[in-house]
Amino acid sequence: MAKTYKYELIRTEGRSKRARLTTVHGVIETPVFMNVGTAAAIKGAVSSPELRSLGTQVELCNTYHLHVRPGDEIVKKLGGVRKFMSWDGPVLTDSGGFQVFSLAGLRSIREEGVTFRSHVDGRKIFMGPEESMRIQSNLGSTIAMAFDECPDALAERSYVEQSVARTTRWLRRCREEMDRLNSLPDTVNPDQMLFGINQGGIIDDIRIRHAEEIAEMDLDGYAVGGLAVGETHEEMYHILDVTVPHLPKDRPTYLMGVGTPANILEGVERGIDFFDCVYPSRNGRHGHVYVNSGHLNLFNAKYETDESPIEEGCGCPACRNHSRAYIRHLLKAGEMLGMRLCVLHNLWYYNHLMEEIRDALDSGRFPEYKKMRLEGYRENPVRNTVMKRGGAAGKKNG
Repeated sequence: MAKTYKYELIRTEGRSKRARLTTVHGVIETPVFMNVGTAAAIKGAVSSPELRSLGTQVELCNTYHLHVRPGDEIVKKLGGVRKFMSWDGPVLTDSGGFQVFSLAGLRSIREEGVTFRSHVDGRKIFMGPEESMRIQSNLGSTIAMAFDECPDALAERSYVEQSVARTTRWLRRCREEMDRLNSLPDTVNPDQMLFGINQGGIIDDIRIRHAEEIAEMDLDGYAVGGLAVGETHEEMYHILDVTVPHLPKDRPTYLMGVGTPANILEGVERGIDFFDCVYPSRNGRHGHVYVNSGHLNLFNAKYETDESPIEEGCGCPACRNHSRAYIRHLLKAGEMLGMRLCVLHNLWYYNHLMEEIRDALDSGRFPEYKKMRLEGYRENPVRNTVMKRGGAAGKKNG
């Protein structure tokens, strides 16, 4: 089937890529941060129309969560996930694989797929490559992710090898099923794209071999998965250093579930196009906001009478209209508006960080920009205690 999208490399600087992906649902300028709308909504009371005003290009939704509730068949009847949530731009749906595998005590893995218990009502669910593709086809997303197994980053080599081999077999089944689904007359999006996922823990040769294997499949894009799940930042950067060069340079590259602004800068330097993470919304709901000097905890007493905005010069709705003191008051009083304003600010911050990164790449000054940003973040470094992923539903459940 002929490709219905166009990926253009506009400029490279070292291994960094400045690119443009034209899809059936709109143009994506990369590097890009995808705002995480797990259940077709950003946690923190942010509507789809508001996302545009915050600079959002792509929204990410979760296959597992939408399958469990309200049900992907219902979403299909309502015109697909984009119409369902009134979002007119591109949507990426993850496969549900990470959420399934995070339910370690509630699932069993077979070659056919995975049987597990819903974290919502305990009912038994089976999901394999074909089921994941059918769910994502019902959702009608722009980009669907292949169903994979996400082994623990520190798992034994023998297990990682078996897991990666299974992920490769599942990827072939995903591609065959997607080709079939895209040809059906009643499919929501007949131009749905498929991204494969590289796995391999933190074992260099397994990662490289798997990257080379899936690169031969001529997929629409490629993701690096199974990182930010227990390894150090240095180990993650090393895996990107050894893996990304073996993925096709003429296709989008996606680093799944990562991360902090510093992680993003390091990922861009290593050739990553797409990023996603729950940090902006999750941390915002706890009063932690991103600024050019790192982050602030607005619950701190020192902001009680602070009349300045969260960040001087920021154009987000919170900073244009409210002070740190007022937002702190809302948070302390348990008012939803306080949480919402912090989430709005963080999403704005991430989206405009990516805009600045693209501008720096366009003008050939990304190394200088990266150095300047990282030096600023050292003033108020983000505390890892704020960043822990939690809950049975996994890291995308922001």
